[in-house]
Amino acid sequence: MSEWENFERGMVVGARRAGLNILQSAQLLGFSRTTISRVYKEWCEKGKTSSMWQSCGRKCLVDARGQRRMGRLIQADRRATLTEITTRYNRGMHQSICEATTRTTRTTLRRMGYNSRRPHRVLLISTTNRKKRLQFA
Repeated sequence: MSEWENFERGMVVGARRAGLNILQSAQLLGFSRTTISRVYKEWCEKGKTSSMWQSCGRKCLVDARGQRRMGRLIQADRRATLTEITTRYNRGMHQSICEATTRTTRTTLRRMGYNSRRPHRVLLISTTNRKKRLQFA
């Protein structure tokens, strides 16, 4: 996680190694006793003081290269549906994503900053009607 959190975890380990018990370490550093014991136990068992929460969860099917490819597909046709984007994406990639559920494509596009929008319907005015309106006004 952040450097500050890693520093705080190091302070917890240092306080416990200095001979302070869990309650004294908690009062000194301002953390709960549960946090002190969990961080110190993790350090004793695994020898690490950094938090590894960011490595949890399923890996993304679309990596940075795939995101660049998907961005080019979007720029080529802004009105394409998610299914069309997915089929075009799968044509050139060795690792394909499922076309039936477009959830992977949708989450990837949202992560890239794109949102789905419907085009606003506008009635077209012919040139004769435009001239008549101008004369009326």
